[in-house]
Parts: sequence; C-alpha cells; structure tokens
Amino acid sequence: MAHVPLHPIGSPREQFLEPAEISSNAEFLGEKSELLQTRRKEIQSGWGEKYEERTHQKGKLTAWERLDALRDSDSPVHPVGTFVNWDVDFDQAGRTLKSPGAGVLTVLTKVENRWVMVIANDNTVASGSWWPQTPEKIERAQEVALRLRIPVVYLVDCSGLFLPEQSRSFPGRTGAGHIFMKNSQLSAEGVPQIAGVFGDCIAGGGYMPIISDRVYMTEQAYMVIAGAALIKGAKSQNLTSLGIGGPEVHVHQSACADERVPDDEACLSALRAEVVRTASCGADFRRGGVDPAPPQFPASDLDSLFPKDHRTFYDVREVLARLVDRSLFWELLPHRGQEIVTGVGRVNGLYCGFIANVQGPVPDPEHRGKIKPGGILYKEGIAKCSAFSRACNSDGIPLVWLQDVSGFDIGAEAEAHGLLGYGSNLIYTNSTNTTPMFTILLRKASGAGYYAMAGLPYEPVLQLSTPLSRQSVMEGRTLAIATYNTKLDDEFGIASEDPKERAAVEKGMAAVEARIEGDMDPYKAASQRDTDEIVLPSELRPWLECLVEASYQAQGVRRVKNPRIWSLHDLDVLT
Repeated sequence: MAHVPLHPIGSPREQFLEPAEISSNAEFLGEKSELLQTRRKEIQSGWGEKYEERTHQKGKLTAWERLDALRDSDSPVHPVGTFVNWDVDFDQAGRTLKSPGAGVLTVLTKVENRWVMVIANDNTVASGSWWPQTPEKIERAQEVALRLRIPVVYLVDCSGLFLPEQSRSFPGRTGAGHIFMKNSQLSAEGVPQIAGVFGDCIAGGGYMPIISDRVYMTEQAYMVIAGAALIKGAKSQNLTSLGIGGPEVHVHQSACADERVPDDEACLSALRAEVVRTASCGADFRRGGVDPAPPQFPASDLDSLFPKDHRTFYDVREVLARLVDRSLFWELLPHRGQEIVTGVGRVNGLYCGFIANVQGPVPDPEHRGKIKPGGILYKEGIAKCSAFSRACNSDGIPLVWLQDVSGFDIGAEAEAHGLLGYGSNLIYTNSTNTTPMFTILLRKASGAGYYAMAGLPYEPVLQLSTPLSRQSVMEGRTLAIATYNTKLDDEFGIASEDPKERAAVEKGMAAVEARIEGDMDPYKAASQRDTDEIVLPSELRPWLECLVEASYQAQGVRRVKNPRIWSLHDLDVLT
C-alpha cells in the first residue's frame, strides 16, 4: 500500500506534432509572449526614469532594488497581481495618471531559503500611495501568506491614500482599513510579519507595519497618523514629519518600532536576519529523501503545444508530462469520467494532485460505442473530480486544477442525470477543502464549469492565467446567437429576407461577439483582479515549484499524511 505507482507519461513533442504545427503554435505563442514581456517591463518601470532618479537622489533604493537586495541571490521572483489597474486611467485636474501595478509590488520569493510574501510600496509611483485596488492587492497577498502560513515582509514607503481617488479606496468591506484586519488575522494565526520602514509612512501607511512582529526604521523613515503639513500650526511650530514620528520617537519613546538602522541596505540586511529566525522550511522532510528533478520533457515545450484556434484540441497528458518531476504520474480512475484526468505526481520532489480537462472526443459511458466532446463536465467526470478532491484534502496533498472547460453538459439527458446535484457536491467539496488548491486557466474557463473547477470565486490560494485564457459565461459567437435567437432560423442563419434587416442583425451580432471577445481578454481580467497573474505556459513549472514547496513549508498547521495511509489508495482499490 505504501507504494505510489508513478508511471511515465507523455512523449517527445515531435511524436505527436508535425514540424509545421510546432512552428505555427510557437509563432502564435511567441506573439503573446512578446506582448506579455513588454507590458511587464512597462509596469516594472513605474512612473519612469525621472522618478527612479528622484528616489536615488534621496539616498533610497526603488522597491524593485529593495526586493533584489532582500531575496536570496538564486531565488526566482514570482509577482502576484502585476496587472492590477492595467489600462485604467485616473483623471486629476485635467491630467491622465496611471498606477502601474496599483503602485505596490506583491511578490513570492525566497529569503534565507524560506518562501516569503514581500509587499513593497512602489516609491516611484506617487510616493508609494494607495490607489483604487491597491488595498485589495495587498490584502490578496496577505491572504496567500495566511493560507500557506509563510512569512510576510513589508517594505513600507507609503504616503497614504492617493487622496484625489480616496472615495474608491477608503470605504467598503475591502477598503484600505481591511489591510489592518489582515495584519491582525496573520498575527492571530502566528504567521511571522516583519516590516522595514524606509521613508514616508503616513496614515494607513503608518498603521500597516505596527502589528508586525519586528519593525525596523531607517534614519529617513517616519510613521505618523498625520504628516506635519496637515497639523494645524505646523509652519509656526516649524514641525517636520521626521521630527514628529521618526526613529528617535518611535524606537526610543513610543516603542512602535524595534530598531533603527542607518539606510536601506542596512535595513534589508536586518530583515534577512529576522527571516532566518523564523521556522525552517519543512518541505525537505516531506520529500522523504527523494531529490527534486525536472520533467523528462522540457517545460519550454509548453509554449508550442497549444493550437492557435481555441476550438482545436491538444493532449492534456502531454501538458502534465512537462509539469511533473521526471514526467512520472499516477493516474487514478482512468476509465471513469474520461473527460477528466485525475492523478498525482511530484513537483520539485513533493507530491501534488492534478485535475485537468481532456480536450477532443471522449467515450460516452451512457451510450456504448459512441463518443462525446471533451472539455465539458458530465456526470462521471464531476463525480470523479469530487472524489479525488476530497481524497487529496484528506491526505493533505496540494491540488492543482488545470482548466480548459466549456461548462457543464446541458439538455434533457443532463438534467435527468442530476448534474445540478453532482455539480453542487463538487462545489461543496471545493468550498470546504483545507488543503492548498491552485487553479490554472490554460484556455477556456466558461460558465459554471469555471466555478466548479475551483475558479477564483471558490478561493483557491492562487489563480494563474495564461495569455490564451478566456473567462466568460459563454463565448462571443454563442452569446450573439442567443441574443438574436428570434431573428435566426434553425441553422442559426438570419431568417429575414429584408436586406436592411439582415444587415442590422449581422452588424448587431458582430458587435456583441466583439464586445464579449474583448471582455474575455486575460489582461482585462487581471486588471480588475478576476485572476491573480498572467504567466506563459513555459513558466508554469517554475510557478508550481514555488507554490507546491510553499504548501509544505509550514509544519503542524494542517493534515499531511504519510503516503502509506493515503485515501487515494482506497479510491484506487475500489475502482
């Protein structure tokens, strides 16, 4: 029973794709990749070189420079929420302003060989102010850290709310004040919080570090409820914000901070020393002596596996073969619900469960000898997802959902099979799981299928999208047909013979389809926080190495069974 029967999965790319297909797929993804890299660089530059130079003239580092000095030199950097506020304009006195990344960096990286969540104000964007959606982006990062029980490091350089837009970031359930509730929840759960204050720390920016376990201040830093400019009589009293709330006050008088350090570099060094005092990573123990190993088939292949037409299918097992160590995988329930793949592999030496949609034709268990389209949830596949998800939760195995789903089966037979009930069972399972779950939108994420397969509303620890992903209730063409249904015949052609009416219907249907296609753009989803990050398919393996290892880092906070007693063995035997 202790044996986890991992078997080879996948094959060389050239065995299942023609050279022309590889070239076409790679060219298509290459265009998406170039756009993604260009937009990442634009956001990382903040408000540009002028503001970076201003920061340096003050003797300070930028947020990205601080992050680079804080992290282990060989550690990857995995930003979360890069595209929040992408393509959103803010009008101020006739000027159009942008808030790249909502003016804050939230990044998963390693410090002293521990995964941490770094939250750093971008001091090149309005002095690190909080814009609309900045609080929610910070809270999302705090929530990820809370769910994984990994330390949070705050690099604070924040002049408070961007006041011209205060009405969109101050009130509401997830407004700026909710950050401090998350501070408190992290503290209550014993998750280490360490703060470095590097400059402005006004109002909400001043509250954020206070609940942290350790607070360091540079000689340029100050924390104040209100800056000197807002204090009545400030001019006549010749007050400064540094004099009101600098390290002399908060380290030696108020005790709101623990230590003072001369500059940015010294502060970052001190923060690293604090991280090393936190509990070491438990992942190596959970590997059980098995060394991490790359997939046999390179993850870089993933950028040439997906066809340009989202209606064309691919083999999701070939995707899995490029995500799991040594391309070894234990597929469970392979002969049931064949529109779904469920199984276990190692990622970076650690066990992880996978649930993925199968594309293309699959056998129809209800009608012997017939097939049905994949990428859709049918009764057996839904039950299979539920049973496997529950087993992973029972065994404490992190679970990755690879979505390319068009939704639930529909029609009289589907209703007679009770898909509403089976779907509700799956939703209940995923809503109550405590094991870390991560969702990846490979392509389509449509309708209730997106919900049932642990979409963002069901609170996976993190949801990633590729540049190919399409989130919607239904595709643009389908919605256009539904909108103009009364004007169409049984073959979905325009029923009218009147040229003017035909032209009007054609124009209207085209407009509906174009609008929906625009709404499905992954950058729009990321801008409004409907997905956490956009990554290339070839970047999924490094991301999973991070997320799976971070899932095993904290010890004693959730059930993690030895593989000898996994519920998955019972599931395998009974089927």
